[in-house]
Amino acid sequence: MGLFDPRIEKHLIADQGEVVIDEVRKHWAATVGATLELFAGAIVLLLSLFVGPDAWWVPAAVGALIVLHASWRLLEQKMDRFVITNMRVFRVHGILSQNIATMPLSRILDISVHTPIIGRVFGYGHFVFESAAQEQGLHAIRFVGDPDARGLTIQRVIQQAGLRGFIPGQQPAAVEPESVPDVRPASPLPPVPPLPTRPRQDAARSDSGWGWLADAQRREAERLAELRGEPMTGSPPPFDPDRTITAPIDLPR
Repeated sequence: MGLFDPRIEKHLIADQGEVVIDEVRKHWAATVGATLELFAGAIVLLLSLFVGPDAWWVPAAVGALIVLHASWRLLEQKMDRFVITNMRVFRVHGILSQNIATMPLSRILDISVHTPIIGRVFGYGHFVFESAAQEQGLHAIRFVGDPDARGLTIQRVIQQAGLRGFIPGQQPAAVEPESVPDVRPASPLPPVPPLPTRPRQDAARSDSGWGWLADAQRREAERLAELRGEPMTGSPPPFDPDRTITAPIDLPR
């Protein structure tokens, strides 16, 4: 019967310390339909005993097909397992080809438990998982026995894994501040010399914008004094933009 055993232990991450917290099998209510189908197939098989020798094979063939289909459904429910571990929840199902759907505990955002009226009477319910993934491989788990206890088990495992914050009344662990490296230089830096100041220009140059004309008049006055043989004493006369020099120049002969 190794082919019809889901063998949950081979899907565990043993080297990382994963252990099974709870292995959930389908509630017997999930097999009610297949069981009724199995009884119906057996009745059809018995009808072949009361049919003539020419047509006995018709109810026998129909009954055999019904029994095979019902047996397949029963085996399918038996192979369907929902497993809760300390790291994740996953579902293993399938008979000939096996399918595995996994959801880490950190991805579980919400768990909804739906218990119909018949489920409250016979003790089963349905789980609906909401996760951060848009496409979920593990969404609905139907016919879970004792759903309230299983839901509390999942919540307890998530809490113990530290994925829902700290428990009220307990102080969270203090986080040590990161050390800041010392960026001070080994030796003091030399003082920065002051920037050289520009000499203050003449008011006529900076304010009136006629500085170039004032320099030309000054050079003209110095040249005339040199030609006349007169020494240049004192400062040149103040700059006058409207001043023109019309005095004759007496050149030496």
